[in-house]
Amino acid sequence: MSATRPIISVFSLSGEKCGETNLPSVMTAPIRSDLVQFVHTNMAKNARQAYAVSIKAGKQVTAESWGTGRAVARIPRVGGGGTSRSGQGAYGNMCRGGHMFAPTKTWRRWHRKINIPQKRYAVASAVAATAVPALVMARGHRIDNTPEIPLVVESSLQATIKTAQAKAILQSLGAYDDVEKVVDSKKIRAGKGKMRNRRYVMRRGPLIIYKSNDGVERAFRNLPGVELCCVDRLNLLQLAPGGHMGRFCIWSQAAVEALDTIYGEVEGGKKIPLAPMTNADLARIINSDEIQSVVNPAKRGNKTYLRKKNPLTSVKALEKLDPYAAAARKAAAKAEEARAANKEEILAAKRAVAKNKKQYREQGKLFFEAASKQGDVCSAGFKAN
Repeated sequence: MSATRPIISVFSLSGEKCGETNLPSVMTAPIRSDLVQFVHTNMAKNARQAYAVSIKAGKQVTAESWGTGRAVARIPRVGGGGTSRSGQGAYGNMCRGGHMFAPTKTWRRWHRKINIPQKRYAVASAVAATAVPALVMARGHRIDNTPEIPLVVESSLQATIKTAQAKAILQSLGAYDDVEKVVDSKKIRAGKGKMRNRRYVMRRGPLIIYKSNDGVERAFRNLPGVELCCVDRLNLLQLAPGGHMGRFCIWSQAAVEALDTIYGEVEGGKKIPLAPMTNADLARIINSDEIQSVVNPAKRGNKTYLRKKNPLTSVKALEKLDPYAAAARKAAAKAEEARAANKEEILAAKRAVAKNKKQYREQGKLFFEAASKQGDVCSAGFKAN
């Protein structure tokens, strides 16, 4: 994403178009949000003020350990008597009124070094992002009434010395809406910062970029949210506040023309980073005739492999390993099927045999009952009649 117009318009202080100028080549640099965020984070760390606890904190008392044999810990204890402080532990970080563990020091590594090529790449990306209206609006700037982005004003802007004139210029350019947004956003800071000379917070407004200060600093400095910067000292903290690209910038014509002397092929100019890919549409690249003419053709009919079967459960798999065992298993299965088919006939034959036996059993019972009714044959003894 970058600005690609070769010509940009130049507007007068009254808001009318009064000329054209070439788009600086740095505004076509690749936009790297990750690099801008990284460099901004490290640059913001360089403005921190060192802090540390007092080296005497927690040690401003005379204390000595009682040693062993008194059934108490060997922590240093306050001497004397007569108060509750007597005998209390001291110095240790676990003691009331003791020192902290690993006290902070002023010689902590506050500053962060940043590679010069990385910093220049980030500044170039931030400058290029100021020429993309979508990114400027995404940052929250109100540019609906602005005639063009990037907004370039004739160099007489640098000679403005009165704040009333500066306000009228912004109104004629449609940029004062962004200043009003800043005024409406002013509120009291949440937290203890309100007690430390930073009571109010507000959004960021336009950034005025000039070539030479002929009074423009005094004219715009009192407008809320408006910041100023010389084109020779472009600062990433102003171009991308919070690490978010797309700051609304108002350029003087001299400042825009100076960009081509700061960046580019001129002697001593900073190198403009190049995008690794001029076309980021991967689908179009891959499907282009140039790529498709050299790549291998698509492979059709990939070989498919059969699912491995268990020979313990599959006769076909067993037949490949041991045909004799497979034949035995088939015979056993066939015999089982035959037995299942003849089961009814076998049961009918067995039931017929059982029925015949039951018939003879009934006859035997009847004979036994008839014989029992004749009485005992030995009741009269062995005498013959």
